[in-house]
Amino acid sequence: MAPTPRSPATVYYNSACPVCDAGICALRERLAADKELQWVDVHQHPEVLGALGLELEAVRERLHVADGDGRMQVGADAVASALRRVPRWGWLSAPLRWWRVRRLTDLAYNAFARRLYRWNRAQGHW
Repeated sequence: MAPTPRSPATVYYNSACPVCDAGICALRERLAADKELQWVDVHQHPEVLGALGLELEAVRERLHVADGDGRMQVGADAVASALRRVPRWGWLSAPLRWWRVRRLTDLAYNAFARRLYRWNRAQGHW
C-alpha cells in the first residue's frame, strides 16, 4: 500500500507588519516551487481565522503554522516548523527546539513578538 500523501502545512502570517512580511517573503522565495507550505495572509484574509478558532490579534502578534495533520504551532514552534521545510535552512529548526534552549528561544521570541506587535500598532500598520 502506498503511503498517504501529507497535506501541506499552512502558514498564517500578517503582511501589514513589515518585519514579518520580509521574513515570509524570504521563506517564500526559497520555497517558490515547493508545495510543502501554503501561505495565508491574515491582513488580507482575516475571515479564515474564524473557522480555526483563532483571534486576528493573536495571529498578528505571533506566527501560526498548522502542520499537515492540522496541529497548530505558535510562535517559536511555528518558526521552527516553517524553517524545517526550507532547503539549506532546515537545520536551523533543530536547535530552536532543543530542550536546553527551547525555553530561552520561546522567551526571546515572545518578548520580540510583543514589542514588534506594539510597535506596529503605534505605527498604525493596522
